[in-house]
Amino acid sequence: MKFTSRIITNRTLDLSDADFSEGEIILVDKPSGPTSFQVVSKIRKITGVKKVGHSGTLDPKASGLMIVCTGKKTKEMDRFINLNKTYSGIIRLGLSSPSMDTETECSEIPLPEDITEEKILEVRNSFLGEIEQTPPMYSAVKVGGKKLYNLARKGKTIKREPRKIIIEKFEISKIDLPDIYFTITCSKGTFIRVIADDFGKKLKTGGILWELRREGIGEYRVDEALTISSFSKQFLAQLASE
Repeated sequence: MKFTSRIITNRTLDLSDADFSEGEIILVDKPSGPTSFQVVSKIRKITGVKKVGHSGTLDPKASGLMIVCTGKKTKEMDRFINLNKTYSGIIRLGLSSPSMDTETECSEIPLPEDITEEKILEVRNSFLGEIEQTPPMYSAVKVGGKKLYNLARKGKTIKREPRKIIIEKFEISKIDLPDIYFTITCSKGTFIRVIADDFGKKLKTGGILWELRREGIGEYRVDEALTISSFSKQFLAQLASE
């Protein structure tokens, strides 16, 4: 079975058997806006459990699935961290930014007149399989013990070593220039923002990640996740009934 009784989803109607101090696993649908750390902090506040972690960071402007573990279940996070991730989103061509998304100021780069669907699909194909990707400066990757985004916000850029990643699936559902709508399934450690930036460069223009949603982690899907609000209401309702 995809889910066990120890995984709390939007189909879990009764929390009376849940023991968040001992350890539970919760599928959470993160909204756009808060950081992953803030989501964990909210779950910690709701449950009153100090030990809470998650299985993979989502950028603040991204939405979608997070797997949150409490108590002793935090020891099991690695089995989720190593799973492939599936994302949907929009690459907007003709723009460039230091963060490769809308977090930092964007500059315009003209779109070539000869961009066609065939060229876009050719570029898409170039990402499939095992490729190398250099982590962006605006990321939580640590180099020399320092998080890259802290250096980037000070205007610093340092050398980063490329990493091997795997793009298992890269589907384009719609092309409405300057926007390209996509779904990607990829290995852990993949930065979709870098794919957007590289996509634009390969088409001799700019490219930023305009919108991103994590649809799945392995076999776990966001449509079976709880919003923070619904989890809070369900948790408080259970307390009131005891």
